[in-house]
Amino acid sequence: MWTEDEAGPYQTVPYSGASWQPAGQPKLMPHEYVPRGTAKLLTLFHPATGEVRAHGVRRTTNKILHPWLREELRDIVESLPERETVLGPEENLSEWKSWQEGLSVKITLPKELPPLRMLVIWDNIIGHLNAELLLWMFSKGIMVLYTPLGGSWLNMTESIQRILVGRALSGEHPRYPEQIIEWLEAAARGWNRDPTPFEWGGRRALRRARARKRRHALGGSGACTRRPIRRRRTIMEKWRHASQTTH
Repeated sequence: MWTEDEAGPYQTVPYSGASWQPAGQPKLMPHEYVPRGTAKLLTLFHPATGEVRAHGVRRTTNKILHPWLREELRDIVESLPERETVLGPEENLSEWKSWQEGLSVKITLPKELPPLRMLVIWDNIIGHLNAELLLWMFSKGIMVLYTPLGGSWLNMTESIQRILVGRALSGEHPRYPEQIIEWLEAAARGWNRDPTPFEWGGRRALRRARARKRRHALGGSGACTRRPIRRRRTIMEKWRHASQTTH
């Protein structure tokens, strides 16, 4: 199973974040920037191994996305081992349709299908519903599963994209979109040197559950007020308010 998503756009602006600097010499970021365009990131992710295939682009139109996707998917399918068991036509079609059980909207599958080799999960948007691309994927033994509307969080690619973007752009100020593309692809290459598998309900989920229990150990009534509660200003807020210029 692989997942796919397009991230961005990323602008040529200063990005907040930490950086390695000598003590007492913090990195200073400019307050202005020159808009020179944006960059985006095409991403294929294999949660079981953590492998990521990323490609930086200026736009994510079908003319750019589909050729890249075909090339990467063809390479992945060709690297897969051959299936040990050969199913008959009816059993093979039943295996394909088993991944559509419970879906309210189902893709119309061709009558003749090769052995199922791969699952691809991606978002339910117009560009991913291209009939020509879907038929090509079916001919390669690739089954497509769409995330429901408002359920893009089910796509694990978004998780790896946040990591790559943080590593590439945090604390940096790219001047040109080509720099953003170079840094994002470099972050992906660095990740693939020692990838981390992803899974639902792993150690990170357990840590978050324990932290949530600690924060809400006393529970609470869940009551609320419809009248705004006056909050005391902090020292910094008082200072900012007192330092405002008057007209």
